[in-house]
Amino acid sequence: MKADVLLGLQWGDEGKGKIVDVLTPRYDVIARFQGGPNAGHTLEFDGIKHVLHTIPSGIFHPGKANVIGNGVVIDPAVLKKEIDGLKERGIDVRDNLYVSRKAHLILPTHRLLDAASEASKGKEKIGSTLKGIGPAYMDKTGRNGLRAGDIESPDFRQRYGNLVAKHREMLNQFEYAYDLAPLEKEWLSGIETLKGLKFIDSEYEINQMLDEGRSVLAEGAQGALLDIDFGSYPYVTSSNTITAATSSGLGLAPHRIGEVYGIFKAYCTRVGSGPFPTELSDETGDRLRKAGNEFGSTTGRPRRCGWLDLPALRYAIMLNGVTRLIMMKPDVLSGFESVLVCTHYMSGGRRTDRIPFDLGVPIDPVYETLPGWNLEEDVTAPLPEMLERYIAFLEKALGKPISIVSTGPDRRQTHIRDEALMPV
Repeated sequence: MKADVLLGLQWGDEGKGKIVDVLTPRYDVIARFQGGPNAGHTLEFDGIKHVLHTIPSGIFHPGKANVIGNGVVIDPAVLKKEIDGLKERGIDVRDNLYVSRKAHLILPTHRLLDAASEASKGKEKIGSTLKGIGPAYMDKTGRNGLRAGDIESPDFRQRYGNLVAKHREMLNQFEYAYDLAPLEKEWLSGIETLKGLKFIDSEYEINQMLDEGRSVLAEGAQGALLDIDFGSYPYVTSSNTITAATSSGLGLAPHRIGEVYGIFKAYCTRVGSGPFPTELSDETGDRLRKAGNEFGSTTGRPRRCGWLDLPALRYAIMLNGVTRLIMMKPDVLSGFESVLVCTHYMSGGRRTDRIPFDLGVPIDPVYETLPGWNLEEDVTAPLPEMLERYIAFLEKALGKPISIVSTGPDRRQTHIRDEALMPV
């Protein structure tokens, strides 16, 4: 067996959580392989909205194993709140949630360092979610971090105290007032919750699951354009968000990767700072934001909105080896008389379909205009003709099939166009 991968092809917020939830009946195991509580995967069914930050999006399906892989960074305080919220809705995660011993922990001082560093940048800030992700990954690569498996060690509290002392020294470099005590109390309570979960050596377990013929779906966080190596650096996240990270974040050899599902919105959004060639800072952008409820599920910040960017999308498809595309939110464009799509850039007097190394240079998008459409409220109704034309245009331009089209947040608002992906 091979593990399939599902990830975002833009700047995050593409709708990964919903599609993982839709596809979960086809899989035995759902595994997160990178990122941390900066993720906000939203699912909606039975009239209730759920937002997951660390726990894989297959948790609502009984009998499915959900794995937090070694590439994820875990904030025990956030995880506890997530678990408590699920418990209130009758879901006990202890039976089907597994945590890699090699997953690193986010300390409360990581969050303070994140906030202090971002505040010191002033207008040059990168738009961090302030969840401590960056400092946690820095300690990981600096070989200073604490991992989930360290909780089982008798000297865990001493090691925690040593790392906190180091962080306090670093915080002294900033003019930043903080109170660690309440954050630490909450974090230690989260550690007690974490102790009650099943710790595994996930690299062994997932490979064994595949050897036994069990199907695995690897769930990515953020989006390809936020990748630390290939994204819009320095306005990126602190981990690799592309398919290659499945190998390092779960312990899977490259030849064990199967299908790659790439998710994108019918338009573009971005949270925080950074280049955005097709951004609309006008009434059209406001209309997209309101119609799409484009506010961060983790931060609540309003998202920047713009037309679909094909050069960026082709780039992400190439990097990830995408085999099937999934389009989200064409319903947000319902009612537009016409819809624009960026097909190329003009940069330095030259027409190009490549993303330049220096994204600080002026980039003018070249647009093609397509007719708009109107979606019916009936979720079982066929897609309107003009939307089908939009889909056909994108499939030709991108060279990949669009296998699923989501027309709303609910599970039912999903049009599966590929028989191979029909519910089992």
